[in-house]
Amino acid sequence: MKGTPSFRGRNALVLHRVDEGIERLMRQLERLGLTATTRWEVLDLSRARPDVVFVDADQGWNGLLPWAAGEAPMPLIALLGSEAPGRIAWAMDHGAGAIISKPITASAVYPALVMAEHMHAQHLATARRMADLEERMRLRPLVHSAVQAIMTARAIDESAAYTLLRSCAMRRRLTIEHVAAEILTGLQPMPEAG
Repeated sequence: MKGTPSFRGRNALVLHRVDEGIERLMRQLERLGLTATTRWEVLDLSRARPDVVFVDADQGWNGLLPWAAGEAPMPLIALLGSEAPGRIAWAMDHGAGAIISKPITASAVYPALVMAEHMHAQHLATARRMADLEERMRLRPLVHSAVQAIMTARAIDESAAYTLLRSCAMRRRLTIEHVAAEILTGLQPMPEAG
């Protein structure tokens, strides 16, 4: 994390019944520059697309948040007064990146925002890396076929053919899988030995 995170101009949604602790949370969010609204109903992302969501993990139920387990589309902070393992698990399963204990104190809000935003960014980066790796794994048979084609066309062994393919990919700053697909479809000429 670089610099001091600012939340000015962002929108927060608090899914919780209004009480003294929530009023304290709303005041602190306002001090931090967020526009916050509160309600206690199923989150409808077609109606509101908040930048961060605070949710009552003590009373939350499956279906309150409209995403699959762990796939929160924005930072999520659980508000939790219970130490019940099931309530903690519910918050984690729904993608909470931070927890604020009840009764809510103003000093807990900013660190929770920073932590939730960081955890959400980490989750997105990991998901992108996983998708990239899955795509590369799916395309691995193309690499094998391209190596075989290079071996046949250039009368070289497998190691030399792979080295040619890898060098071509590095020169073009593309993945080996991408270059292999181009070679096999004729979009890229067969690399020269040498």
